[in-house]
Amino acid sequence: MYDIRGLNEECGIFGIWNHPHAAHLTYLALHSLQHRGQEGAGIVCSNGEQLFGARGMGLLTEAISDAQLKSLEGYKHAIGHVRYATTGASEVSNVQPFLFKHSKGDLGLAHNGNLTNALQLRRAIESTGGIFQTTSDSEVLAHLLIKGTSKSIKTNQKSALNQMKGAFSCVILNEQQLTATRDHRGVRPLMLGKVDGAYCVASETCAFTAIGAEYIRDIEPGELITFSNEDDIDYDHYTSDIDHRMCSMEYVYFARPDSEFRKHSIYQVRKALGRQLANEMDVEADIVIGVPDSSLQAAKGFSEASGVPNEQGLLKNRYIGRTFITPDQAVRERQVRMKHAPIRDVIEGKRVVVIDDSIVRGTTSKHIVKTLKSAGAKEVHMGISSPPLKNPCYYGIDVSTHAELMAAQYDLDEIRDMIGADSLTYLSIEGMHDVFKQYGSKGECNACFTGAYPIEIVDHELPVAKELKRRGV
Repeated sequence: MYDIRGLNEECGIFGIWNHPHAAHLTYLALHSLQHRGQEGAGIVCSNGEQLFGARGMGLLTEAISDAQLKSLEGYKHAIGHVRYATTGASEVSNVQPFLFKHSKGDLGLAHNGNLTNALQLRRAIESTGGIFQTTSDSEVLAHLLIKGTSKSIKTNQKSALNQMKGAFSCVILNEQQLTATRDHRGVRPLMLGKVDGAYCVASETCAFTAIGAEYIRDIEPGELITFSNEDDIDYDHYTSDIDHRMCSMEYVYFARPDSEFRKHSIYQVRKALGRQLANEMDVEADIVIGVPDSSLQAAKGFSEASGVPNEQGLLKNRYIGRTFITPDQAVRERQVRMKHAPIRDVIEGKRVVVIDDSIVRGTTSKHIVKTLKSAGAKEVHMGISSPPLKNPCYYGIDVSTHAELMAAQYDLDEIRDMIGADSLTYLSIEGMHDVFKQYGSKGECNACFTGAYPIEIVDHELPVAKELKRRGV
């Protein structure tokens, strides 16, 4: 059986069309998207006749050397990718963008998300003689694109995209055009921008800020945008079955606070989540602190709504990556011990409310509570600015089974006792929805909270699919 299960990923993509410094701008944009993937990175460029690429393992500065970047100078069209992969898939062959050479022409592909029918499609392709070079579900899309029989590139793209199930934002580059698209539920984000007259697309608007680009708008679910012939742009859809279900965790955790979704600041959204949590959390405290970095804004909002002073009680080691997207649990636990340090003068003798964005496996929360109490906190009350994570994600986040989720195994009181907090409050689903609606959301995927999956799960051999079937979901 193919290890598709190990390929759930949270990645960042970028594309730019018709700019004289396409590779350099792509490199800068990927720097701003580094938080979305730290295990591999790559760039593929077009000179109008051929595609050329560079990729490697590690952070962007490790993955692409100065010499490699210099070799891509002068090309006007480019796509880029930063990648996070789970255990078993962290190898250079799976690093994107993929670059394929074929008699029909060169093809570059970068994808953020996860296909829920990748195994089914892969077996069908192999049964007709198809050969795969990677274990990535993204390669399935490349095969579907190349197998298209129409003389129209867009017709073949629509046919391929309509065969795919799951969550995806992707950029497709060939010699003549750059195409950007999102799945029909819009689970993974993708934005449209413009810099120096050249169009660009990115997973987050912080990439536009890095290169001085204008943020035009969010690309819609099911939308298919094609850039070609220097300045031509074609807006289309590959399906009419469209709904808005962007991942709630993009708002809560993944996106950088200086990014925007639907022209609304993630910084302000997270402050609003904190204000809503303060309205729902009945506790007396002396100070409120946020867990750096993604929860600092929620703590500030909590303070504004509650009147409890906001202090910086924890310092983050900037050289330790995100433990949530570290592929091994043992590594996660070792990193957690190094990740946060308390400021004793702020904490000692105080009743502390500590705000975090989520509890996944509980490793970080337990350590933070223990650290604060060791620093002299009189009480530690944990507030979570999202609902309990009770269900695995099929759509591109590294949580593939219920066993990995603390809230799927234990009730509120049990979790509170296990992490050692004096109290524990999660934001309600209703409260979260109210906040998102205030900030332009047209609908979200809340499957990790509710178990209601907006996109069909086709590959029933995956362990998580078997588990849901057993549960009757």
